[in-house]
Amino acid sequence: MTTHLTPREWMTKPMEPVSCPRGLEFLLNLDHLLVHQQKEPLEVWTGFETNNKYAVCNRNGERVYFAEENSDGCDRCCYGSERPINITAVDMYGNPVIHFYREMTCSSCFFNVQVMNVYSPPGCLIGSVEQDFTFLYPKYNLKNAAGDSMLLIRGPLVTTGFFSNVDFQVFGSDGQTEIGKISKQWGGLLREMFTDADIFGVSFPGDLDVSMKAVVLAACFLIDFTYYERST
Repeated sequence: MTTHLTPREWMTKPMEPVSCPRGLEFLLNLDHLLVHQQKEPLEVWTGFETNNKYAVCNRNGERVYFAEENSDGCDRCCYGSERPINITAVDMYGNPVIHFYREMTCSSCFFNVQVMNVYSPPGCLIGSVEQDFTFLYPKYNLKNAAGDSMLLIRGPLVTTGFFSNVDFQVFGSDGQTEIGKISKQWGGLLREMFTDADIFGVSFPGDLDVSMKAVVLAACFLIDFTYYERST
């Protein structure tokens, strides 16, 4: 995996020692992330689905992570957004920091409940995003490594926004106190019509545990695949 950026374009690594999985210290003092999906020219001009790539940046536009999907071309073409999600986020040195994984899903199944596991370092579970079965509003439980529900996400009834952002609200463990949001940002008519290169704003409390910040980022990826990825 290549990151295509010089060190000057990356966020400076925090100097203070922290007791967290290596690489998650970049999230320590952040309360906002911008997630830019990047498109290859091949996909833009031909519509051929390539691996999803995301630049994860802070509010100053400095890159925090570069995340790239690793999937089979046949899965992308045949199963679309239902394909397994296998994404790895790396730091400025190309070191794997976070691994996100969801098994293949089936949108035609009545009880189609998705689960995305989050690992940091890769191989060590730090949390998960679990979709609740609902008929109307999208709902996700964000859990820690022990399986305890720590955060809740509720989305809008209509997840397609024309000329406006679409907000998925993030609540504390009580399910009532809003502490942040994942916002699918309107990108203009041409981009929305002809590409699925999405931009998300992700906000959370600055003092939130870094592992749960990574889980909120996982929820952003899962929401992108569920509602904004091309289907077959």
